[in-house]
Amino acid sequence: MRTECLIWDWNGTLLDDVALCNDCLNQLLEAHGYPQRYDRAGYRAVFGFPIIDYYRRAGFDFSRHPFPDLAAEYIRLYDPASLACPLASGAPEALAAAGAAGLRQVILSASEQGALERQVRHFGLLGFFDELLGQGDFYAHGKLEAGRAWLARRRLDPAAAVLVGDSLHDAEVAAALGVRCVLCSAGHQPPEALRTAGVPVIGTLWELPALLGFS
Repeated sequence: MRTECLIWDWNGTLLDDVALCNDCLNQLLEAHGYPQRYDRAGYRAVFGFPIIDYYRRAGFDFSRHPFPDLAAEYIRLYDPASLACPLASGAPEALAAAGAAGLRQVILSASEQGALERQVRHFGLLGFFDELLGQGDFYAHGKLEAGRAWLARRRLDPAAAVLVGDSLHDAEVAAALGVRCVLCSAGHQPPEALRTAGVPVIGTLWELPALLGFS
């Protein structure tokens, strides 16, 4: 079926914040006296959803340092620095090509709504999107319910939509929504993990227009 809508993940897909997230994790570990530190490969190996499980894999002891406190500290480190992150390679071009082809575009993110809006506005991308679908808090539990509510509200045929993300969670959300999925391995999880989802995996967003036929 012809693609009519792109449902974009934000962090790690359109926004290249992997280095920043890696750094924020190491800052949290250092601040609370944990000895381990993660390089980029190590960070991408432990990252995943829900975020609380990722923190546990990274080695945090929630009996000593409760997850809500850690998440709040992380956001205080991340938010101001995120505006200095680059966009992902090929992101502006893929957005422009999709817009020129008449595709509807939305962002479906695990980020808190206000932070998502500030970031997208800062990068001058608001005009590409019909809606920004964020979350009501900064705990990044997941985004399935926001996606379901949007599809129901817009009465969009799921078969006409493609979710573009960078994590196994994005593939899980796409499957639950009944939409197709493409994963980009330049983000928060490595290609060998993404390939287990059984969906197309691209190296950068430069490949997306040709893959979906709107180049």
